[in-house]
Amino acid sequence: MTESVFLRCIDPGCHATLDVDSVVHGCPLCGGLVDVAYDWDRLPTPGAITFFAERWGGRGRPLDLSGVWRFRELLPFAREEELVTIGEGQTLLQTPDVRSLDLDLMPGRLGFQYEGLNPSGSFKDNGMAAAFTMARRLGRRLVACASTGNTSASMAMYASLTRLPDGRPMRGIVFVGSGKIALGKLSQALDYGAQTLQVDGDFDACMRRIREASDRLGLYLMNSVNPFRLEGQKTIMYRVLEGMSWEAPDWIVVPGGNLGNTSAFGKAFMELQMLGLVSHIPRLAVVNAAGADTLCALFNDHGLRWNGGEWDRECVTAFYGKMDGAGVKASTIATAIEIARPVNLAKALRSLDVMNGVVCRVTDDAILEEKARIGRTGFGCEPASAASLAGLRQLLSKGVIDRGSRVVCILTGHALKDPDATVMYHMGREEGGAAAPPRRFSNSPVRVADDPDAICRAIGQD
Repeated sequence: MTESVFLRCIDPGCHATLDVDSVVHGCPLCGGLVDVAYDWDRLPTPGAITFFAERWGGRGRPLDLSGVWRFRELLPFAREEELVTIGEGQTLLQTPDVRSLDLDLMPGRLGFQYEGLNPSGSFKDNGMAAAFTMARRLGRRLVACASTGNTSASMAMYASLTRLPDGRPMRGIVFVGSGKIALGKLSQALDYGAQTLQVDGDFDACMRRIREASDRLGLYLMNSVNPFRLEGQKTIMYRVLEGMSWEAPDWIVVPGGNLGNTSAFGKAFMELQMLGLVSHIPRLAVVNAAGADTLCALFNDHGLRWNGGEWDRECVTAFYGKMDGAGVKASTIATAIEIARPVNLAKALRSLDVMNGVVCRVTDDAILEEKARIGRTGFGCEPASAASLAGLRQLLSKGVIDRGSRVVCILTGHALKDPDATVMYHMGREEGGAAAPPRRFSNSPVRVADDPDAICRAIGQD
């Protein structure tokens, strides 16, 4: 197996290859990002797409129950007996009513891939199933992540449930920035038993420190710079395709933070096209929050492109230098994408190239309004998820996306991940308690006296 699977630097000027069991955070030769790569000619691939759907009939088998490992032939980096699963990826493509969303899209043309139904409540479980498989295979007991919330919740959950082959429990360690984590997510990391270190600084500071600690203490890093995380996240696209009878949509719209999903989706479609499993590759729209819009600024304002792997590194260095000089920090209500220095920037540029993608930015007000709209359709989501619908609305209004297009929005996490944002929106308060401007979909509680007549009048039955 390992002869057919390896790690490869994505920089075309390097393309160094490493053994699949190498523990690296980047290419040791050039410092670039690495992919998990496969010698597809020597690996089993299904004879027909129905191969995967038929596995639903064997849901009594844990690997077929998993929405990640049901597609194990498309991420074949470990043996079946090594795979870690807790039932992740049981998410289905949903079809909301576009009329209730007041969206200028033809009926039946919108899909929500609602990843909030994963065990920890977010899409991160897809990647953790793959990353923990490698951590367990390598005998790495200490696992760690820097997090704005969802990563820590998912990693802590998997650490609490996974034991090494010799029976020892794993130990999860979480780095969070001071005050920069939603309490719903922090509560999960605490409850699952992870050691939580609250670092004075933001997510980017946490990433710097965790890399240093991983080198000194042998921590196995579980952020999306770990290429196996992205292998698991590829399966989100497989389930989207499965929900569309393996006919790719016209557009995939996804929130952009650390750009792990963006990177994974492009890799998924590169491989699927090479294997002849899709007739065309959909276009990609990545949506930044306005307060954390690094990709949008670099892509749209500075013209940064993949350029065959020869992307302008000096442009990025200068951009970060100006950002640091001005003291700019990421700041958005969508804490899951509150990241100023996305570690997967290079892979995201590659995905935008492969998928003929676009990038846009949306305000926090737009995110909150769309979050409330999504809630009215029965799919409660965290603020970052709603960035996808806010971005879709913007791109429809600009004519970038046609109203007849088939569009899938990725809803990354459950509403209960960040209940404070929901309550503040509906109660008419901003963070810190100040009064908020009127919200279109505000649904504040109605105060009534402890009196039957008053209650009936409030309900409208007087």
